[in-house]
Amino acid sequence: MDILKNYNLTKLNTFGVSVFAKLFIELDNESKIKELFLSSEFKNNEKLFLGGGSNILFTKDFNGIVVLNKLKGISIIEENSKNVFIKSMGGEMWNDLVTFVVDHEYWGLENLSSIPGTVGAAPVQNIGAYGVEIKDSLQSIEVYDIETGEKKIFKKEECEFGYRSSVFKNKLKGKYFISSVTFKLNKKQNLNEGYEVLKKYLEDNKIEVKKPKDVSDAIVCIRKSKLPDPLLIGNAGSFFKNIYIDSKKAEEIKLKYQDVPLFEEDQNIKIPAGWLIEKCGWKGKRIGNIGMHDKQALVLVNYGGATGLEIKDFSEKVIASVFSNFGLILEREVNLI
Repeated sequence: MDILKNYNLTKLNTFGVSVFAKLFIELDNESKIKELFLSSEFKNNEKLFLGGGSNILFTKDFNGIVVLNKLKGISIIEENSKNVFIKSMGGEMWNDLVTFVVDHEYWGLENLSSIPGTVGAAPVQNIGAYGVEIKDSLQSIEVYDIETGEKKIFKKEECEFGYRSSVFKNKLKGKYFISSVTFKLNKKQNLNEGYEVLKKYLEDNKIEVKKPKDVSDAIVCIRKSKLPDPLLIGNAGSFFKNIYIDSKKAEEIKLKYQDVPLFEEDQNIKIPAGWLIEKCGWKGKRIGNIGMHDKQALVLVNYGGATGLEIKDFSEKVIASVFSNFGLILEREVNLI
């Protein structure tokens, strides 16, 4: 095994924060997993599994072993007249998987186009966008126990998916390595255009949806208009989670802000974190090398040279401001290391 020491992680996190890992290895072959997990370097050190580095903020060097998931491969494992089952290895980039299924005209992932990161990391956060979450099409997940190296399969119902969460982010955090994910997709049109921004874009541009690519292309255009490219400016996409409130709190806010956007979801009321942040005056605001994106107040950006601690401190100022003005506590979607 080629385990490297004092490895620079700057290019492996989309914030572009300059940090080092004590030990580092690229895992590109499933047959090597058990050997790695039973090695002394792995067993005797703190562990971090890394995918695209798009949902992580390093606040210091990592004094342990970083395992970069580079397992590749996308395949059709089963199909019938209505559905197709696609298996993707965890090291595949998420958008490469979306492109694959969209090009084959399978429905289910098109609303999740252009989300950065890897397939293996996607279920941990239960990634979602434009009215769709990964749980809607996920069938099963293959994992390896990091203590024994033994393989296990989690069915969808065992994953305990919630809003930007799963069993792998909560009670089983750090216990398993996700090697592959299997999805159940539709061969026939299964359009989800309930999300208002998407619906309006399709209507305004007179797009008649015939293929999943029609939706995918629309999502790509919408995201490009709002979100900065991590290759051009350091960011991790949405930095904070949206907030769910009760009807009493919703009425309280509406009395002060009649323009507040509220969305009822599963007997809960969602208030966009970006709206709260913008109302507190943070949209486009910059302090040194850190700021809130001028087109989307939910995206915290590194203009260059910022440390992870500086980015964390900036986010804490935003959290304090929202709490002071609304009495609501923002939660970070990004994982702090």
